[in-house]
Amino acid sequence: MTEEKDIKLTIEAGEQTEPATIETTENQEVIEESPSLKEVILEQAIEDEAPLSKTFTLRKILGGDILTTQAVRRQVWLLLLITLFVIIYISNRYSCQQDLITIDKLQKELKDAKYKALSSSSQLTEKTRESKVLEILQNNKDSVLKIPNQPPYVIRLEGE
Repeated sequence: MTEEKDIKLTIEAGEQTEPATIETTENQEVIEESPSLKEVILEQAIEDEAPLSKTFTLRKILGGDILTTQAVRRQVWLLLLITLFVIIYISNRYSCQQDLITIDKLQKELKDAKYKALSSSSQLTEKTRESKVLEILQNNKDSVLKIPNQPPYVIRLEGE
């Protein structure tokens, strides 16, 4: 039984790698190992992250090359801080708008109250005029008051 057996194994991790061959014989074993899965993933992660170039062109900016994972990781705290400030700005603006709406509503109510007070005051002044009071009393026949023909007498006291 001196037959040689060839066994070929292929490990795939995203892209094809060279097959690992294990040749066995009765007396001799030759083993070639392929890289482990961890090594393949680490190698792919490093290949995907190209170093940032010093020149930025419009094509790189519009193509999204400016947002590489390395650049985003370096600036993640800055992005979070900017996001926090934007949220605070929006909430502050919203509260100011709500306050302005409340102020406008209260100003309209104040204007309506002023007009109502002015109207009530003019109606009261009209109803309490002497001629109007006498007219109402004559219509009701409750009083014998009349408009005087002579001016009123002024009585003076000696003490004053």
